[in-house]
Amino acid sequence: MLDKSNRGLVLIISSPSGAGKTTICKKLIEEVNNLNLSVSVTTRLKRSDEVDGKDYFFRSDKEFDDMVKQEKFLEHAKVFDYSYGTLKSEIDTKIINGINVIVDIDWQGTRQIEQHIPDDIVKIFILPPSIKELEKRLGARATESQDSFKKRMSEARKEISHYSEYDFIIINEDIQESVNKIKTILYSESLRRHRQVGLKKFVDNLI
Repeated sequence: MLDKSNRGLVLIISSPSGAGKTTICKKLIEEVNNLNLSVSVTTRLKRSDEVDGKDYFFRSDKEFDDMVKQEKFLEHAKVFDYSYGTLKSEIDTKIINGINVIVDIDWQGTRQIEQHIPDDIVKIFILPPSIKELEKRLGARATESQDSFKKRMSEARKEISHYSEYDFIIINEDIQESVNKIKTILYSESLRRHRQVGLKKFVDNLI
């Protein structure tokens, strides 16, 4: 009988700010078994509704720099004047134990992770249905000043320009539809030969 335990995979999900990525990731965690959300380290200030260690690991600039020197990150990047990083230890432990993990990062971080663990990642890029809809979503955020809005729109266009570096592209016209598409991708990718831990032994017994 085939040992059905699989090596976990890293589901990288990127998008411009405002494309619905955060909502999609939350619904995936709610609806899919054996799928965790990677908790990143960041130097930005904690918002009132966020919890340290759950939403992010909030650290000072000096603490973050020390972690970079100690090579604790699988990837790290500067986004909107703040630093973000994904811990090697967290990702390694999960995939070795067969746990799938979502990593919510930009194109810079995606490139770095791909250099380290190319066989363990699946790259998905989420696009908004239109630029007008993206402007509407960003403009509706109460925390956005006009200068911040313009900066985010500029960054969004830059992020979108890297869509071709990803394996799968999803145009987010409907949240649940997008979630369902990613579920299909996740299931299909879990069946790849190198992720099925006991497959070789199983096949050897057949021949």
